[in-house]
Amino acid sequence: MLPRRLFPGLEGPVQQLSGLDASFLYFETPNAPLHIGGLAIYDQSTAPGGIVTFKSILQNVEQRLHRARCFRQKLVEVPFDLDHPYWIEDADFDLEYHLRHIALPKPGDWRQLCIQVARLHSRPLDLTRPLWEMTVIEGLDHVPGLPAGSFGVVTKIHHAAIDGVSGSELAAAIHDLEPEAKVPPPKRPWRPDPVPTLLELGVRTTLHNLRSPFRIARLVGRSVPAIQRWRQQRAARPSEAADEVPRTRFNGVVSPHRVVEGRRFSLREIREIKKTVAGATVNDAVIAICGGALRRYLAARDELPEQTLWAMTPISVRAANERGAAGNQVSATTMAVRSDVADPAERLALVTEGSQRSKELSEAIGARLLTDYTQFIPGSLAGLAARVYTRFGIANRIRPFCNTVITNVPGPQVDLYWNRARMVANYGLGPVMDGMGIIHAVFSYCGELTITATACREMLPDPAVYAECLEASFAELRAATLGGD
Repeated sequence: MLPRRLFPGLEGPVQQLSGLDASFLYFETPNAPLHIGGLAIYDQSTAPGGIVTFKSILQNVEQRLHRARCFRQKLVEVPFDLDHPYWIEDADFDLEYHLRHIALPKPGDWRQLCIQVARLHSRPLDLTRPLWEMTVIEGLDHVPGLPAGSFGVVTKIHHAAIDGVSGSELAAAIHDLEPEAKVPPPKRPWRPDPVPTLLELGVRTTLHNLRSPFRIARLVGRSVPAIQRWRQQRAARPSEAADEVPRTRFNGVVSPHRVVEGRRFSLREIREIKKTVAGATVNDAVIAICGGALRRYLAARDELPEQTLWAMTPISVRAANERGAAGNQVSATTMAVRSDVADPAERLALVTEGSQRSKELSEAIGARLLTDYTQFIPGSLAGLAARVYTRFGIANRIRPFCNTVITNVPGPQVDLYWNRARMVANYGLGPVMDGMGIIHAVFSYCGELTITATACREMLPDPAVYAECLEASFAELRAATLGGD
């Protein structure tokens, strides 16, 4: 073995991206940047004097940079994508590049806020810097339901750095449970990493590739019994075939433009709704609501397929000892949203039945097993595949594997404070890509649940209409299960 002292860049906690993390870099295209994020809205009346200055925001974030590695880490790519990239602590980190400040023009209403959020979300992150941005938005003077003087913060973080669960933990790292909380200082001074040389990266790549055949062999050994269990489950409980996913307006090539719209719902009412069906979960109720909204929106345009639409739903495979770790520990399954069913209560019952069946199949094969295979994705091949897929419009020619994504991240049910300002609402933002032009990000906080649709503007030119469909779908489901209007 070569002595490590010959390669000083190999010392320290330099971390390589997993195959799953790196895949979000490989499959990114100019029209489909793969960052996630959110819009948080704060009431600054809880801050001293009722005012939060941008200078104090900069100071507050700077005091918390040590609480999450992704804040100051940037990518180092291996030449020719022969191996997955590495994270290093950025010696040129500039907080004021990542934290911006703008204001809405008057009157400062909800529509203007959604348009501005969509513009910010559509712009790719700079891959040569740490992969996050925060934009403070003032001037929310005519957004209904907000305290006077409220401001928003749009956050963007590349999906290569975090998943939904680690993103929620990151949010916890920069928030407090009370306005006057003190930030614990770092245990040790921050120190940037030297940029690895080509020789150092070559040594790392060679050692990693030499170990790969043995890791693949172990993974294949674990896969054989898992596949047998999966076949037994499929035979015992046959389900709808994946080739029945219909094509909709959301299953083509996406443009670089985005729209964003979201609505707030009572988490208590959704919990009451799910109790009306044995075994149902909050997530089942959310899927039924989204299925009803898609049904209503497409039916109004004479575009509703006879078959049900399908949603991809992420599944966290993060172990207890991996809490607080960055990166992606997530698999996924597909769920029928039962847009083919008009009755809301029946739709919820069928969604619940389908989710239970999907859970059994995932447990049979092991959700983490599917994630482990991504470790062996060749970067150069994946990047070439993404470019070919986009350039030739393949999404318009093949049968879609799903119609949307519905991702549900449970949030805290206690007040959170940022720079002594209380968070009053939180909306999730997700990526879209060719073949999947709309995503529903679901987040719960302090007794409310938000459903936010991020979509290609060409596919969803009237996002406010779709938000009304979400509201109408919820109202129908509440009336069908709980009674009343």
